[in-house]
Formats: sequence, C-alpha cells, structure tokens
Amino acid sequence: MFSAMPSFAAHWEVWGLVLAVVAGGLFVAKVIGPKVVEPGTQVVSRRQAVSFWLAVAFMTAASVWPLHDIAEQRLYSGHMFQHLVLTMIVPPLFLLSCPTWLAELFVASGGRLWRVVQVLATPILAFALFNSFNMLSHMPQFVNTSTTSGPFHFTAHVLFVVTALIMWIPVCGPWPQLRLSIPGQMVYLFAQSLLPTLPAAWLWLSHTVVYDAYDQPIRLWGISAKSDQEAAGLIMKVIEAAYLWGIIGVLFFRWAARHHNADQEGLYLTEREILEWEEGERGGLDSLPSGTPRKTSPT
Repeated sequence: MFSAMPSFAAHWEVWGLVLAVVAGGLFVAKVIGPKVVEPGTQVVSRRQAVSFWLAVAFMTAASVWPLHDIAEQRLYSGHMFQHLVLTMIVPPLFLLSCPTWLAELFVASGGRLWRVVQVLATPILAFALFNSFNMLSHMPQFVNTSTTSGPFHFTAHVLFVVTALIMWIPVCGPWPQLRLSIPGQMVYLFAQSLLPTLPAAWLWLSHTVVYDAYDQPIRLWGISAKSDQEAAGLIMKVIEAAYLWGIIGVLFFRWAARHHNADQEGLYLTEREILEWEEGERGGLDSLPSGTPRKTSPT
C-alpha cells in the first residue's frame, strides 16, 4: 500500500506562489490599508483575516504533496477532490477576505481592468466561463496531458482558480453592485449544482476506464481504476451538490432573517437593500439610505 504512494516532491513553484500571495496580503493589510482607511478604523476585520488564511491553507494543501501527487499520478478521484477544493472552497474564501476599502479602491481606479471585471462578472457570462472550462477539463486529451506535463498542469490549476473566482463574484464578491440578490444567488448556485451531472453520469455509466493516465497497474490503497472513476463521479456530483445546497440553505435562512428583522424595525426594504444589509465591515442597518420608508402602525 505504502509503496504505491507517490514519492515526496517539494513543488517549489507552488510554495513560491503561496509566498507571493501571503506577501501580497500582508502588504495590502499592513502598508496600503493604513494609508487608505480613516484613522482609528479597522483595516481588516477578524472574519476577513480568517477567510484569507483559510484560503491560503486550503490552496496549499490541495497543491502540494501528498494530495497533488496522488491526484496527478494515482487517483482520478483525488484529482476531482483537488479541483473541488480549488474551485469551490478557495475562491469564495479569498473573495470574502477582501475588505470594502480595497474593493472600492479598485473601482475608483476606473481602469480597463475594472471594466473587464464588470463584464466577466455578469452572472450568465461568469457561469458560462467557469462551466465551459470545467467541461473541457474532463476531456480525455486534457486529463492525460495534465498528468504528463507539469507546466500544463500548473496552468490548468491557475485557470481553474481564476474562472472560479469570476464565477463566485455574483455570490460573494466584495462589490455589492456585482452581486445578485440573495434569491438570485440561491438560483445561481442551484444551477451550478446541476451542471456536474453530465460529466459525473459519463464517468458512472462508462463501462471502461475513460482516462489512460489513471488506468495503470500500480493501485493506491487497492482501489481499482473503475472504482476510482466512479468515486470521482460521486465527488463531482453528490459531494459538490451537497456543499452548494448547504450554502443555499445558509443563504435562505439569512434572507428570511433579514426580512424578519426589517419587519421588526418597520422598514420597507428592496431586495438590493436586503442584500447589502450585512453586519460588520460590509455595512449594517445604519448604513441604509436615510430615506428608507418605514411601515406605519395601523390606527
């Protein structure tokens, strides 16, 4: 069993990327932030800091030995689990770690990059970009090449994360104007949970091993190539769907609670105001427009 475990590899390119991300985050929080925010104002909230370090931890764990090497050399199910972490967990955590002042600074620049982000983050386009690349990544030629070419594999992972970041902006991006209403977010994530059904069914129903790269005599933990392929389909469909439906559940209760609280306060709120009614650094009840109409008690 242990002889089938891939040999240790340092993956210095990954550690270099992780170091660059950490250095960039610290530079933003310690150097840029104090120059931008009002004196005495919190630069980064505790929730944002925790989100950032969790994103870094998950990204690192998914990209180095042993998971990376198991995913690349032994198990396609490990490959799918790795992609699940890099697309469903890491990107939203990075977006949640972005403080409002940094997002507003990006908008204030008004540059070409911001205009590109506005276009790409359109829900339909963001959804299509991510899922088109995701579907492409299941093609046998793509998978087999990614296991034999290190640069191709690394580039594919970067594109996975970038397209996933774009896909998550309508749900948890730091720019409220680019986010869907909470009901819209629930529909968006539900649609996202349905798309993996196609490649998952293909893996489940195939009578042969689809990817030559994973049809090899060396079997980790005694898992056959066919069972490994079926496990990959299970991860892709069931586990990813359960994860997204869990988020949908959280969003539903948050939306219901905000409507209840608005009723308790006697406020008439649009869905956009309900969306932006968040505790902490990204706004609160006192940040609602001063002209927000209040309900009057019947006489």
